[in-house]
Amino acid sequence: QVQLVESGGGLVQPGGSLRLSCAASGSIFSIYAMYWYRQAPGKQRELVATITSTGSTNYVDSVKGRFTISRDNAKKTVYLQMNNLKPDDTAVYYCNWFIKTMTTGTPSTYWGQGTQVTVSS
Repeated sequence: QVQLVESGGGLVQPGGSLRLSCAASGSIFSIYAMYWYRQAPGKQRELVATITSTGSTNYVDSVKGRFTISRDNAKKTVYLQMNNLKPDDTAVYYCNWFIKTMTTGTPSTYWGQGTQVTVSS
C-alpha cells in the first residue's frame, strides 16, 4: 500500500527558508490532488497549500507570496518551498494525497507522518 515519507523540517531563524519533501512509495494509478497541512500548538490543523491534477495551486492567505507548492510526478514527490519564514509558521507540517492506487477502484486519502518546523531566534 502507499506510504508517504516527509523530510526537510528543522529549526530556522526568522527570514530563513526551508523546503519540505513528501515522497510516495507504492503504485499509484492516478493523482487527484496533493495538499500540505500544518498544526501549531493550541490551533486547529489548517490547509496551507493545494496542487491539483492539472497543476493549479492555492494557498492560505497567511503564506501567499512566501510558500510555493510543486510536484515531480516522475519521482512521486510533492514539495513545499517556504521562504521568509515567520515564528507563526512554527508547526508540524503534514502532506496529504488524494489518489487512486493500483489495488483500489475508488480514491482515498493518505497522510505523511509529519515533520516539525520551528522558526525562532
